[in-house]
Amino acid sequence: MFSSSTDHQISGFTITTTSNNSMIGSPAGSSSSAASGSATASSPTTLSRYENQKRRDWNTFGQYLRNHRPPLSLSRCSGAHVLEFLRYLDQFGKTKVHTQLCPFFGHPNPPPLPCPLRQAWGSLDALIGRLRAAYEENGGKPEANPFGARAVRLYLREVRDSQSKARGISYEKKKRKRPPPPPPQPAALPPPS
Repeated sequence: MFSSSTDHQISGFTITTTSNNSMIGSPAGSSSSAASGSATASSPTTLSRYENQKRRDWNTFGQYLRNHRPPLSLSRCSGAHVLEFLRYLDQFGKTKVHTQLCPFFGHPNPPPLPCPLRQAWGSLDALIGRLRAAYEENGGKPEANPFGARAVRLYLREVRDSQSKARGISYEKKKRKRPPPPPPQPAALPPPS
């Protein structure tokens, strides 16, 4: 499957956003496909799509920490730095979020307007889930995981609620569908005589 992508260069780092809202980070001047291709060429096993995305997200976050002023080590990273990273990613978002001053705030299908583009809540939630897992896979202690910090959970809830209100659509937890009860069987009638 082919997907279009857009490159954004910021302070010596390139973020590539693809049509499915995934993010690929690479140092400026290098080709993002070459950067990700060299790692998979030496790998004898094929990773799942989720594992590949998790690795790219982890590398992107690591690059963000290296480009941070002053540079941050992972051990000094906190929930506040994760929030800073999420806010930084907003500039690459493709989801239009209507402001409360917009006349179409709360309408599910408004016409095109100049309201700001943001990262979708679902994309941020999935990103945090992958980064949480990658942190622990890379030697981080679960109790010190900055991606599981209370501030990050509250921020995600706030983004979900604000985007829900702006769209006029609530995010509901999906309820498990119970299988329908079998239809009652009619009583067996004696054969006609």
